[in-house]
Amino acid sequence: METVTTANPLRAGLQAERTPAPNVLVIFGASGDLTRRKLIPALYNLARERLLPAGFAVVGYARRPYTTEEFRQLMRAAVDRFSRSRPVQEAVWESFADRLYYLSGQYDRPEDLQTLAEFLGLLDRRHGTAGNRLYYLATPPDAYPVVIHQIGQAGLGGDRSNDAWTRIIVEKPFGRDLETARALNRILAGVFDERQIYRIDHYLGKETVQNILVFRFANGIFEPLWNRQYVDHVQITVSESIGIEGRGAYYDQAGALRDMVQNHMLQLLALVAMEPPVAFDADAVRDEKVKVLRAIRPIGPDEVDQYTVRGQYGPGTVGGLDVPGYLEEPGVDPHSTTETYVALKLYIDNWRWAGTPFYLRTGKRLPKRVTEIAIQFRRPPHVLFAQAAADLEPNVLVLRIQPGEGISLKFGAKVPGPAARIRSVNMDFLYDASFGSEAPEAYERLLLDCMLGDSTLFTRRDEVETAWALMTPILEGWARRPGPLPVYPAGTWGPAAAEEFIAREGRRWRRP
Repeated sequence: METVTTANPLRAGLQAERTPAPNVLVIFGASGDLTRRKLIPALYNLARERLLPAGFAVVGYARRPYTTEEFRQLMRAAVDRFSRSRPVQEAVWESFADRLYYLSGQYDRPEDLQTLAEFLGLLDRRHGTAGNRLYYLATPPDAYPVVIHQIGQAGLGGDRSNDAWTRIIVEKPFGRDLETARALNRILAGVFDERQIYRIDHYLGKETVQNILVFRFANGIFEPLWNRQYVDHVQITVSESIGIEGRGAYYDQAGALRDMVQNHMLQLLALVAMEPPVAFDADAVRDEKVKVLRAIRPIGPDEVDQYTVRGQYGPGTVGGLDVPGYLEEPGVDPHSTTETYVALKLYIDNWRWAGTPFYLRTGKRLPKRVTEIAIQFRRPPHVLFAQAAADLEPNVLVLRIQPGEGISLKFGAKVPGPAARIRSVNMDFLYDASFGSEAPEAYERLLLDCMLGDSTLFTRRDEVETAWALMTPILEGWARRPGPLPVYPAGTWGPAAAEEFIAREGRRWRRP
């Protein structure tokens, strides 16, 4: 594959270390938005960075009757629009496009999957892909079982007698509750071994998320404070200014808890709260994450009013524009009780965190798009400068996931002058300013890791099921309370009940 040349020895070393074995990537559901917005632009950028193997090909598989040439044209337009690196380098694109193919077929028709199997054999001979297969399920979730079954029936899954490998990436949502997640895991286990299954959560591919472990365990000054003795509480916020963006039919069956908390937010919590792993490898890291999830105190169906708050956005103004309420969105039941905002208080019953609340909140149509983790430390036991520091805020360490990825620390400092006046100041670290380059997109890292066989940033079967075991009783408790939800105007920080919820113990939500 023709790529950009470089004289940087550090980059050359990274390329040698991070270049996977030859393989074919098959994207089931390739006519959808995920392929156009994320997957193909990510693969193009990997090619641009010389991180794809010479023996590589992509096959888009979907029901729409595109030709390969039409598919290439559509994907070129997608890269022009959505790639993080623009303008497109013509030589890189031409080389990449020569290995980009499309097959039209049904997911439930065995003869179509057999045609795919024969085509993959042709690509092995044409591009030297060595029989290695990576399947990506980018279809609607209800198609997962039939696609997995047909992969198995066509002899495309499971172990092979030679040295070639086969892997499958499964997109979220991974089930709707504990029962459906277990069912999907059983279907996957009927065709693939656990080591072949990569359950993707794109949040784990973000640079700042990965940096949580580095920040904690590669620095000697923070980890001694990372416990109940010094931390008052933790806030994890995933705020979205957008609405449901035309996905009313999907979102009305999901809601904020399923869409954001069960996967993304519990992953962030696990990384913040976990114990140091014995090694930085997939099993060791995921073992510690599962231990944290198992230590979270369950919220029973009868306790949801004590530990959770729900809400729906109503009409309002976001970014200076008038926007409709959730019940007025296309595809939404006008009597829906699906939550677009949720706040939870969780406790981790282990030695490190006993008694320290973790507050999680996420919502749509909030004032701004931001994802952050805020660790608020306890106040000093005796304030020597009580009068000068009357309005001094507590020390807060903030890990910003998006936008403006970075880390900030708030602490008290003396204001210059003869009087003893103290003011809160921030010490900031910004990725772009410090490293002078744009961070890769999450899908770039995760696709590359899967090709390399590194499952550290992917969720394991027991991890998914433990997360659902925590969330399913909350869903059951809400189902017993079907009345209308509190409404918050679009462009505000959620329902008034959420402010009352955290104020019960003398705390308040941050305003990012």
